[in-house]
Amino acid sequence: MPTMTVRGIDGKLAQALKNKAHQEGVSVNAMTLRLIRESLGFEKMGRVAGYDDLDHLAGTWTQEDAEEFRHATAVFEKIDRLRGKPRPSGRGQERGRSSRPIWCV
Repeated sequence: MPTMTVRGIDGKLAQALKNKAHQEGVSVNAMTLRLIRESLGFEKMGRVAGYDDLDHLAGTWTQEDAEEFRHATAVFEKIDRLRGKPRPSGRGQERGRSSRPIWCV
């Protein structure tokens, strides 16, 4: 297998490669090969894009914040009995589905 040297990688690009490799738990070499393969069409770009723009919020809620959120969203846990109706119990059973009523809005 041939060995190649890539010249002209500036500090910003090198750091971005290191960060990306660290995020995905692979070596910088493995990350570089993956990016080259994907850009040349040898591998599909099938990975899901990762987002970290809200990471600074993770773990910042107090117990009081969590309780306030649960209280404010409790209404979404209830079925609107005026609008929702159970499906007839016979529907869906022919496909091995549960006979439990499903509420439709």
